[in-house]
This record gives sequence, C-alpha cells and structure tokens, in this order.
Amino acid sequence: MKEREVTLIGMGLGNPATLTGEAWEALEQADLLLGSHRLLEECTLAPQAKRIAATKSAELVEHLVSQSWEHPCVLYSGDTGFHSGARTLIPLLEEKGLGWRVIPGISSLQYFAAKLGKPWQEWRVVSAHGLTCDPVNELLCARGKPVFFLTGGAGGAGELCQQLTQAGLGHLTVTVGEALSYPHERIRSGPVSQLAGKELDPLTVILVEGLEPVRNGVSQGIADEAFLRDQVPMTKQEVRAAALGKLEVRKDGTYWDIGAGTGSVSVELALLAPAGRVYGVEYKQDGCDLVRANRRRFGAYNLTVVEGHAPQALESLPAPDGVFIGGSHGELSTILSCIVEKNSTARVCVTAIALETLGRAVAEMSRLGMNPQVSQVSVSRSRPVGGLNLMMAQNPVWIITGQREEKP
Repeated sequence: MKEREVTLIGMGLGNPATLTGEAWEALEQADLLLGSHRLLEECTLAPQAKRIAATKSAELVEHLVSQSWEHPCVLYSGDTGFHSGARTLIPLLEEKGLGWRVIPGISSLQYFAAKLGKPWQEWRVVSAHGLTCDPVNELLCARGKPVFFLTGGAGGAGELCQQLTQAGLGHLTVTVGEALSYPHERIRSGPVSQLAGKELDPLTVILVEGLEPVRNGVSQGIADEAFLRDQVPMTKQEVRAAALGKLEVRKDGTYWDIGAGTGSVSVELALLAPAGRVYGVEYKQDGCDLVRANRRRFGAYNLTVVEGHAPQALESLPAPDGVFIGGSHGELSTILSCIVEKNSTARVCVTAIALETLGRAVAEMSRLGMNPQVSQVSVSRSRPVGGLNLMMAQNPVWIITGQREEKP
C-alpha cells in the first residue's frame, strides 16, 4: 500500500456476506474506520480499528489528516459508484495530497435485479434518497422502460407511490425490495396504489413498470377529434398551436392552464414539457373529469388537475414559467396580479373572442408592465356541401401575450 493511502470501500447491502474479498482484506488491516453509525455498527471486521461516525466529505478529510493513520478506510453503503459520497471525497483527498483507492461493492440495484432474475441494463435508475425527485417525470422520461427508485428519507417508498397514485398512475405495477440481504428481507409486487402512503422499511428499493411510451415532445396541433370533449368548450387546434408557440414552452418548465375546459391545452403543454409540470385549473366538475380522461388518453401524467376558481385555486400552486388563460370569468385582473406575484417574469398568453376581453387584457397587462403583444388568428375549415368543399370561417381569435422584462 502507498504511503498515506485512503481506502474507500463499498460495503454492499450491509450483510457482511455481500462484501468482496478485496474489501474483506482491507478491513482486516484497517486502523481507522469512518462511516455512518449503521455501517460502523454492522462491520464486525477490524475490531482493533478506531471508529468514528462521519459522513460529510469535508469532515472525513479532517479526521484523515488529524494524525498519520497507516490503513484508514472510509465505508460507504452499496457501491462506491452508485449515488455514493465517494464522488465528492476523492477530489478533497487529492487536494490534501492523500493517495486513495476504491473498492467497489454490490449495489442494491445489482442485488435486486439478481433476486428478480432480470437484467437491469435497460432500467432507468433514479435516486430518491436525500434528493429532490419527481417520480411522475422520471416515469415519463423513461419512455416505457422500467424505473428503479432508490428510496429513503421522509416518506420513502410509500410517499413516492402516493405521488404516482395522485397523478393517475396507481394502476402501474411496483415491485418492492425491503431490507435486502438481511434476515427479514421482503420482496413483493402489486399495484402502485396498494403501497400509497404505506410505512415501509427505511432500506427499500422499488421498480415501477407498466407505463406505455407516450407522445412526449410532440409538435403543437393535435387534432380536435383526438380529444374527448362532450359539450365542454375547447380551444381549437389552430389556436392551440399558435398560443403554445407564443408561450415558448420548455421541456422542463412549470405551466398553468386556467380555464382548462376539456384539457386540450393542458395535455399539449404536458407533452411538450415531459420533464416539467402542468396544472390544469377548472372549476366545473364535468370539465375536471374530462381533463383527467384526456390525461389518461394521451399519457400526460405530469398534468395535475386543480379543481376550483381562479385566482383562489392558484394560491397553492408552484410559480409558473408560463400561463395560458382560456377563461377568467371576470377575474382577469386578479389572476394576472397573482401570476406576477408568483413569478414576475412569467410569460402569459390570453385568448379572446370578444373585443371587451381583448381591451381588458391589453389594459391589465400594460398596468402590470407586461408589454402586451396582440395577434389575431382567423381560421377557415373545409366542409363538404353538395359534392363540393366550401371553406367555413371560424370565429377570429385574439392572442394577447405579455411578459415583464427581467431586471439586469
């Protein structure tokens, strides 16, 4: 071993039986063990070594340079290359002139896949352990592939399944692995909804399967006939395409659709922003039901239906990057003010068929310093009449777009 060399060890799943032979040899020589309380308690090797509970990389370095250890070892759960703190420790060791070597371990991903008898190279792998994770977006971005979640922290796997269920994905199949490699290990499968909100072992991983690939990233302009509609008003295809183009939709943005109606705009927003979140706000029950039905129809599960009147229903929503307003029921002024309070530079698009609505939108946007721009969309559609095809004019629609300039 080189002088002043630190050994970073992947301890596998915690059961000593999952340690590699190389890790075993390193631990038998160790005179210092650093790691979490759990790992130090479970490690029965190196009884002669000094044990210090520490997990932060900067803190680990302080202990390592405090004196001249001959065989210091840093313990990490699972594998050192799978969401491990080894990534941040190595640069700090190099800054201090300390040599290092890494001994990988068996990750929960490898062990779980082996127990299921499945290859994991096609899985989408996500850590929801101590990290911000949107499970709905992760599933949509996987484009039909199974998604493996490393869970932990507040709520854990039960909270994750709760989020999926609330998004309309409770029918998917989840396979849960609790306390893998331990005597009380448990592996089971069932619908996601059955585990929603359940308390599971802190050491839990899950695999979610069954979501068919969706039309993420489609261009604007889904045919009107593709949506379930009934008698609920709907923003027509050509107007949707123009309005969404004005909103300049980003794939990871947050968007509101106020007065969602059938959800046609909400659905297209969700498909154009597969890594983002969309909130369709509608106060009528039949409208909300239709939005949910069209969400299922197109697999737009990053769309959340918000039942209620704006602006009250907007108060609990996250700040938007863009907002489409298809209906305001006389509350346009307060709705625009609410949007600006949430995000002063949010981009807003209002559609209007009445001159009064056009004038009000321009006046209110001007009052708020949103620099309104107005476009008019006039559409005619062909209609067969007596063996001929005649062009039938639709109501002209004004599209009013506004956004405050960012302050330098």
